[in-house]
Amino acid sequence: MPLAPTASLTHRLVNQVLAIKPLWNWARGRARTMMIKRAEGIGVDWMGRVQELRSRHSDDDFSPLWQTDLEALRNPNLTYPAYYTTSFHAYDEGNLGWQPALEVEVAALAVHAKLWPGAGPQGDARLRQSYHDVLTYHLSQPPRAILDLGCGVGLSSETLQVSYPEAKVAGIDLSPYFLAVAQYRQHHSPSPSPITWHHGAAEHTGLPSASYDLVSACLVFHELPQSAARAIIGEARRLLRPGGHLAIMDMNPASPVYRTMPPLLKTLLKSTEPYLDEYFSLNLEATLVELGFEQPIVVCNSARHRTLLASIN
Repeated sequence: MPLAPTASLTHRLVNQVLAIKPLWNWARGRARTMMIKRAEGIGVDWMGRVQELRSRHSDDDFSPLWQTDLEALRNPNLTYPAYYTTSFHAYDEGNLGWQPALEVEVAALAVHAKLWPGAGPQGDARLRQSYHDVLTYHLSQPPRAILDLGCGVGLSSETLQVSYPEAKVAGIDLSPYFLAVAQYRQHHSPSPSPITWHHGAAEHTGLPSASYDLVSACLVFHELPQSAARAIIGEARRLLRPGGHLAIMDMNPASPVYRTMPPLLKTLLKSTEPYLDEYFSLNLEATLVELGFEQPIVVCNSARHRTLLASIN
């Protein structure tokens, strides 16, 4: 659906503002401050919870165990794609640092707090559950092997494991910092079975072909340029067994929430998401079919999110 002329004008103005480095820095700083204030407003102690993670509940300001875990998980032969070594989510280091890794969970609680009236800190869990409800309803049988692409700190991997306790779940992410937090979280929370973590790129996983029944990408595609999105869809097809499914849950470009967003909020959002324009202009349904999937099922699972579920023969 094309944007209305006024929306297109707003779109151009926002991009012009963000092209000015001092204004971009102001916008992303403002966006971060708003997230922290929202977290505090719903009763989440952002700073306190992050410090608990930093110290790993010890007397250290920053536990040396984090670096030990990082080195054990890091793939020394990995070359980061150029699109990934940029600023994401108001962090200069993007996803390649401890601060973004330690703040993922509290940020998710803040960002998703208003998806449903009164949801507060339960909004994130409710969003993820709404995604898994779609999978449970539409998958004819529970998957035995699941790969979580762009798994981050394991929030989506954990909920997939709980939803499918008999499945073998693996997560792959480009950030070894995120994976270190994912591994720590798993060791300190009940899980039906261990999750395997891989440090790698979702577009070139290096994992065996036809080895998964479900490949999931939860809140990943809006952070990708179109070239990477296409490559990841192609890789997912290679990884899936016949009859397997690729599930993508992410922002819904057709949502009225985004189409009517005030210019200031749109500026703040785009200052933290460098590839949002590319994501919003990508026809995911057509791309899935073009790259060998069946016509996907599309379900709106929140006012701002949709799930696409596509199978291969």
